Amino acid sequence: MAQQFYVSPEQLMKDRADFARKGIARGRSVVVISCADGIALVAENPSPSLHKIGEIYDKIAFAAVGKYNEFESLRQAGVRYADIRGYSYDREDVTARGLASVYAQSLGAVFTAEQKPFEVELAVSEVGRTQEEDHLYRLTFDGSIADENGFVAMGGQAEQVAEAVAGGWAAELGFRDALRLALRALATDKEVDTLPPTAVEAAVLDRDSESNRGSRRAFRRLTADEFSQLLAGEA
Repeated sequence: MAQQFYVSPEQLMKDRADFARKGIARGRSVVVISCADGIALVAENPSPSLHKIGEIYDKIAFAAVGKYNEFESLRQAGVRYADIRGYSYDREDVTARGLASVYAQSLGAVFTAEQKPFEVELAVSEVGRTQEEDHLYRLTFDGSIADENGFVAMGGQAEQVAEAVAGGWAAELGFRDALRLALRALATDKEVDTLPPTAVEAAVLDRDSESNRGSRRAFRRLTADEFSQLLAGEA
């Protein structure tokens, strides 16, 4: 009878973590920025249909990098969780912190119990009535969760992108300046000063959606034309 090779738990976890990190690093970067007008979400993504950014609930958005089928299944599960909780209790009971906790448990369980970890990294953002009430949570492949301040950069050359965002971020930025900053940051590892709107996916969580659009739903996806107009100051 053939004996199985012994692998220490420490080595097994390290191998899984290295595997997941390599998969995530191959993905294109995503930037989430809290600003005076709300929260801007920008991802390098030329695909018009395979979205990396999505709406979860009234004031909550989702952004991800990594394997599309894995983070899309997590996004759908998050929508179901939010709908059921909001229907069973109250819409105010659906929070980014609660959603991030559910994602952390799911990612942690897959990382420790399944043969292959998820090759994904997530950002869950919730826009508040004031900028101090904004919440940005970053979740890694092993279920680790971090409460970020101001912005989140994930995937690809995440450290370089984060440095570029940190160099230009300020709390008083409006949507236009936040989007411009995100475009410049995403282009840090390329031979261009900024990415064209057609090469990115962009959305915003509008802090004043109820007064501006008469809707509790703060999430608004930007088309390439709307993005260009907003950057030009025409919208």
